[in-house]
Amino acid sequence: MAKSSKVKHLLGELPFTAEIYWQLRQRGKPPRKKFSLQQTEQRLPIWVSEASQALKNNHPHGAAKRIFLFSTLRLWIEHSALLSVALAGRGHQVTLCFLPYYFWHQPIQRFDLRRQNLYFKDVLGKAVPLIQVRSLLDFPSANHSAPHTSELPDVLQQAIRQVSLRDAQYTLQVEDVDMEAETTNSGALFQFRLQRNLFAARAFYEWVQCLPPSQRPEVVVLPNGSILEMGALYQTCRYLELPVVTYEFGEQRGRIWLAKNDEVMLQDTHALWQARQGFSLDEKQWQQMRALTSARQSANLWNNFYRRWQALPSQGGEQVHKALGLDSRPVFLLAANVLADSLTLGRQVFSENMTEWIQQTVKFFAQHPEVQLIVRMHPGERYTKGPSVSQVIHQALQPIPENIHLVHAQEAVNTYDLIEIADLGLVYTTTVGLEMAMSGLPVIVAGNTHYRGKGFTLDVDSWENYYALLNQTVRSIEEFRLSNAEIERAWSYAYLFFFEYPCPFPWHLKHFWHETESWSVSRVLSEEGMELFGETFDMLAGKDRDWSITFSNRSYLPDEQGAELHTSNEGGLLR
Repeated sequence: MAKSSKVKHLLGELPFTAEIYWQLRQRGKPPRKKFSLQQTEQRLPIWVSEASQALKNNHPHGAAKRIFLFSTLRLWIEHSALLSVALAGRGHQVTLCFLPYYFWHQPIQRFDLRRQNLYFKDVLGKAVPLIQVRSLLDFPSANHSAPHTSELPDVLQQAIRQVSLRDAQYTLQVEDVDMEAETTNSGALFQFRLQRNLFAARAFYEWVQCLPPSQRPEVVVLPNGSILEMGALYQTCRYLELPVVTYEFGEQRGRIWLAKNDEVMLQDTHALWQARQGFSLDEKQWQQMRALTSARQSANLWNNFYRRWQALPSQGGEQVHKALGLDSRPVFLLAANVLADSLTLGRQVFSENMTEWIQQTVKFFAQHPEVQLIVRMHPGERYTKGPSVSQVIHQALQPIPENIHLVHAQEAVNTYDLIEIADLGLVYTTTVGLEMAMSGLPVIVAGNTHYRGKGFTLDVDSWENYYALLNQTVRSIEEFRLSNAEIERAWSYAYLFFFEYPCPFPWHLKHFWHETESWSVSRVLSEEGMELFGETFDMLAGKDRDWSITFSNRSYLPDEQGAELHTSNEGGLLR
């Protein structure tokens, strides 16, 4: 340990050292410039003033709730600060709680953490008394040394172990983590995340247990809710039977994903589909879906979608058929997710994980040269540091037989050209499986994805059923072609997923500061803003979703504006 680190370690363990240093040398300045809240510090007084004025001018919208909003890491904390102020401007009693970490995957000196904590409280304290601001580090039971796991019920500890496992998997982009071996990279990261997550859960758990029922939060609001300390608090809320809302952002500006008493990243659309069962597209909706589908295939941006889905436009199925050296045998297309992507972790149905499913699948096709298998690596692999799916396949097969073709993430191949030449699709959770069904392909779904069980996919729940179905399709693929009714059902579901499942919301995390200029707090809380976003803010405050309310026409980004505001980020957020 370097001399400066030793000094910091010593100072971090002594009472009042960080506080005295902060008062004398650093008050008003961030301990590290990279983690400055400068923009929040400048705008927070304006947000508070506008929310306070809206509260005076308007009657509270519905019954005021005691809302506890928690986040960690700078970007989420900044976003949560604005959301807290807006909810308070709607008449709710809001407590914003935070953990002031620099990184989720690296330790921080206790001395630096205490200074960062003071800095965050100083900046966010400018929102008091409109909202209450608290640091989880300051909770009565908080002690940043290793937590005493015996203080948490066993079932809750096990749930938090799963959150910590996801943290390690997602950070390293691997599915296999040795949770007990601290000497390995993955094991050490798991243990680090477990310690932090247990600390957060214990502090929150003991605080809630000490509160009288009349003072407990009526709803807890959490970003994501599946990972990091947000995931730990989600599991704690579920154990304590506290109502909890989780939210996340997808690839659409002006939209947010919401879930009540559920992990939003599971994208549970069963209630939506049940409420709209039998839904058919009208002509305008068909036009919207055709335009979106065309953009996805052509590597173009469209409307409020900020992400390109392909690196190059479609070249045509015939060209890619020739380029891959395919012949007249049937073509099966396996479209892979990114390894350890957040939309694959915890989604296993019968396999241990996606890795096992892919390896067993390629081994099956190695024994069936009468068909050809294309494995399309996810284009998002270009932006990750973890292993590629191709490495997983090479571990299972040496050499790769002639009937199996690997299309790597960086190859100049449009996935939709592969769909054009395929006879059947194989997917774990990727949305490409939905688009295959929209193209008329039969699709075998191995993971717990949102479109599973909606009436247009072949869903398997055991290895026995999976192999039996593969053998059937190899023998006679023609029997499994989708009917026109099934194809139409896939298009109808896709419309609901893209245009009705997300809720209107003014401030996307990825475009946060730009959108706060367009949508000030006063504008959002005005009659105009509430017409667009009022229902979403009510759901953030714990209201049950009414699936009969349609959101497809509640958009503040018409086509001509969307074209001006889009970014050229082709990788998007890894999901």
